[in-house]
Amino acid sequence: MVFGILISTYHICGSDILMSKVVLITGGSSGIGKAIGTYLHEKNFKVYGTSRNPDNYHNTVPFTLLKLNVTERSSIRECISNLLAKEGRIDVLVNNAGVGITGPVEETPTDEIRNAFETNFYGPLNVIKEVLPSMRKQGSGKIINITSIAGYMGLPYRGIYSATKSALEITTEAYRMEVKQFGIEMTNIAPGDFATNIASGRYHAPVMDDSPYRKAYGDTLNMMNEHVDAGLNPEVMAKVVYKVIQKDRPKVHYKVGAFLQKFSVTLKRILPGRWYERMLMNHYKLK
Repeated sequence: MVFGILISTYHICGSDILMSKVVLITGGSSGIGKAIGTYLHEKNFKVYGTSRNPDNYHNTVPFTLLKLNVTERSSIRECISNLLAKEGRIDVLVNNAGVGITGPVEETPTDEIRNAFETNFYGPLNVIKEVLPSMRKQGSGKIINITSIAGYMGLPYRGIYSATKSALEITTEAYRMEVKQFGIEMTNIAPGDFATNIASGRYHAPVMDDSPYRKAYGDTLNMMNEHVDAGLNPEVMAKVVYKVIQKDRPKVHYKVGAFLQKFSVTLKRILPGRWYERMLMNHYKLK
């Protein structure tokens, strides 16, 4: 009887330990980040999201939003320091904050290219740097980097975005091997098209009347926006993140999206380069 009580107590305590994990989600005020935060909140995790302007969203999410600009090191330090002072630990970091960018590479302003890398690549790396010491001290932690299926290929008129996400994917492959010795697990989750407001928040290089790319870029831009509008429900991503958090040894990469989007990554590996390029050009109706 006593043994049975002890076993029951263990299960209850074990569940409480799991469900009370502290999760930090960058870019948690809308889209995929908001969906992840809401789902984990419903699973009784202690969820903290971030936003550059959290006061604008406090009534739109069921979890706490902290002020954070991932392009500013001082903002990152302050956010992580405040959260650690409050909770004493961070068990899971979800690097979700990001920015979209489209345009012909030739016509995309260099400042906008730098901003995309600051947000999508350097930002997540700097957040990880601030979180790692506390995770190393506690001997555990999970870091989930939200990348993109676009990071597996150079997409026309999204070349810069593809490059930022690819850089994070590859860096994570190396990083996860370096931090395993401390009991910390790191992984990538690459989404395809999801029905979010990312299109409205993207930087779009203007479609200029005198540009040699005017028609091709304009048509591709319309197609991209249609794909986002017809994308999957962001809750699909949230459920995958929840499952990954529960895994003791997550995989290096996860891909989440429509079958053809995920299959395109497989085709990239097996098709000759020119065949794959032609397939993409046909998809985007490029000559």
